[in-house]
Amino acid sequence: MKGILKTTLFLTALLTSNVMAAPQDWQKIKRPVTGEPTPIGSYTNGCIIGAQALPYKGDGYQVIRMNKNRYYGHPDMIKYLQRLGKKVKDAGMPTMLIGDIAMPGGGRFLTGHASHQMGLDADIWLRMGMMSDQDALNSDGKGLLVVNRKAQRVDDSIWNGNHAELIRLAAQDTQVSRIFVNPAIKLKLCQTVKGDRSWLQKIRPWFGHDSHFHVRLTCPADAAYCENQTPVAAGDGCGAELYSWFEPKKPSAEPIKPKVTPPEPFLCQQVLTSPNRSEWLE
Repeated sequence: MKGILKTTLFLTALLTSNVMAAPQDWQKIKRPVTGEPTPIGSYTNGCIIGAQALPYKGDGYQVIRMNKNRYYGHPDMIKYLQRLGKKVKDAGMPTMLIGDIAMPGGGRFLTGHASHQMGLDADIWLRMGMMSDQDALNSDGKGLLVVNRKAQRVDDSIWNGNHAELIRLAAQDTQVSRIFVNPAIKLKLCQTVKGDRSWLQKIRPWFGHDSHFHVRLTCPADAAYCENQTPVAAGDGCGAELYSWFEPKKPSAEPIKPKVTPPEPFLCQQVLTSPNRSEWLE
């Protein structure tokens, strides 16, 4: 109860603050923002109060890219990844490698991600098996590319049953909203999955994602400031929409408009200018 009251007072102070937001440099936040876990905004424009660090090793999993300091998430995400790791271990599969979740305060990345801002997104590598501590600290260049980019198809000399099973286990959790994979991976799953195919609904084709997949959880039920995405369409997603990803792009008569970055949620702006910011800034 005291923790909830403290967070409520903190949020009230942010809402009533007249201080202008500092530059949006979320990289300077090195420790979680103090308070009850509160995701704010959207997956592509938000932040998180009260994030938790995922322990770097656990049953069936290992955290990698630790030098990036992106292994923080909402408690729902931390528990989900630990739960998934146990399923991987129980299935006798190689260790699951977990890449980026979010920075300590969430927020925008300088490069590399448009999402991962509320601690409800996580990247899981398609390379499996324990890494040395040194490689886990800096895993750049150590991923496993499972898609032939020129052919736009999965490379059958690399793809194996563990990849499909890992994605299936990840998708079947009820907290998962969707999982982003390369269109070629979605196609491979559509062509090969037998029996229960209901979980394929959550598997969504997206650019890149040919050496990892991206898990997104739904907003927690009590998260008043968290914006869910529109639910995925019914069906297994193996029809015309999927095949459209492999068609040549049609020229557009519309001029290309410059991308406009929307302002961050007010509460996120105020996190950066809070009187308590010295507690979590470098």
